[in-house]
Amino acid sequence: MKLHFTAAPLALDALAPVLAGEPVEVTLDGVVRKRIAAARKVVDRVLASGETVYGINTGFGKLSRERIDGAKLEQLQVNLLRSHACGVGAPLPPEIVRTMMVLRARTFATGRSGVRLELVLQLLALLAADLVPCVPCQGSVGASGDLAPLAHLALALIGEGERCWLRGKEMGVRAALKKAGLAPIALRAKEGISLINGTQLTTALALQALRKAENLARSADVACALTVEALKGTNRAFDRRIHAARPHPGQLRVAANLHGLLQGSAILASHADCGKVQDPYSLRCAPQVHGACRDALAEARRVLQVEIDASTDNPLVFAEEGELISGGNFHAQPIAATADRIAAAVADLQSISERRTENLVNPDLSGLPPFLTPKPGLNSGFMIPQVVAAALVSESKALSFPAAVDSIPTSANKEDHVSMGPIAARKALQIVENGERVVAIELLCAAQGLDFEQQHRSTPPLEAARRAIRAQVKTLADDRYLAPDLEALAQLVRSGALVDAARNAGGKVE
Repeated sequence: MKLHFTAAPLALDALAPVLAGEPVEVTLDGVVRKRIAAARKVVDRVLASGETVYGINTGFGKLSRERIDGAKLEQLQVNLLRSHACGVGAPLPPEIVRTMMVLRARTFATGRSGVRLELVLQLLALLAADLVPCVPCQGSVGASGDLAPLAHLALALIGEGERCWLRGKEMGVRAALKKAGLAPIALRAKEGISLINGTQLTTALALQALRKAENLARSADVACALTVEALKGTNRAFDRRIHAARPHPGQLRVAANLHGLLQGSAILASHADCGKVQDPYSLRCAPQVHGACRDALAEARRVLQVEIDASTDNPLVFAEEGELISGGNFHAQPIAATADRIAAAVADLQSISERRTENLVNPDLSGLPPFLTPKPGLNSGFMIPQVVAAALVSESKALSFPAAVDSIPTSANKEDHVSMGPIAARKALQIVENGERVVAIELLCAAQGLDFEQQHRSTPPLEAARRAIRAQVKTLADDRYLAPDLEALAQLVRSGALVDAARNAGGKVE
């Protein structure tokens, strides 16, 4: 895919293909190039004047009082990257590192960093060659930038670091640069610190969590509607008038989705006079619970849209006034708090999904055969998928304790309040991935429950969703190895194919 950076904001959804794993080429328009060059002129003027300015001719953090001789400024930048590249843990997925690279280039494009255009073009050349550095996932507290992870990324620009991926193949950095026809770049004053001051790891992870969570929320609405049908529930609780009386945007949207998906169902009509007064909360209150998640994700989208276009370097260059000003835009607290919000919202979304699964497999609640097997006793049916869902939900609840409320001072107390943003974002992403499997288990059980209904059919959108499930997983007659079935339906959820099936049959799922 291709992205073209201009002075206009970058749409958050433009990053979706990168997050999905597509290689990307980024180009800069003339206005962006001019403002990068203008900011660099300010840095060069400061260097020529001999003025002492943090990040240009001083040490870093607690060492900021140490003035660095002009002849050693380039070595200072290299030393900074080498000393800070001490991350630990498993390598981040290539799509996350690729997104970090795009976001780092985007903050340079604001013209507030003071790096040379040549450095930005070097970063874009790595992207164009699909050369992705190996970056460990742990080691950042999300304060003076995602220092350790971004240092690992930045080393590849100067031909250092251990490993990288070139077009999906792992190899040494020097070998990859040579094969891609690129040469290492020599850093100039301020460029090392500009490469590592910023929130790009935290933001990339939070963007991935948001992208997956928004898709999961839509899939959860479809799963809920299928469960309503399998349990012979009602759509009365989804009446527009109820939700107009409490008009939270997410609640209104989910109620409209559920009411629309169920409207005209022959299954609903078949038990209209059954005498049941109310469904359990996990069905009846789905608009309120799913809707609260939607509202949290909408706020997360607002925050992340601001962040992808933000200047998160330090000090920032204001070319219009010819000034450099030291501040704290590298602090990831807005993103950390947002990631915690995503985590809590999605943990609750999967919690209510698991309760619907319990309603499906429990014969005392469902009116269906025990554990949805036609031969209970000899077969266990879907007894253990519900246990798996419970385990995942419990894990997600434990992970949802907020990381952004923690702070351990660093750098000899110079950095005395930190965000723990990468931890918050990694937890949020894990919770979302758990949620994909929990909703997949609900789909597995709802489809099986509907298979016991032989006389009537649901609506075209829900029947299309059911067919999409059955294209991946056949009806359970006798016990079989279920792990592949769970993973197939998790992929149906994460790919968006479940929602697409309902939409293509006329269902409105927003």
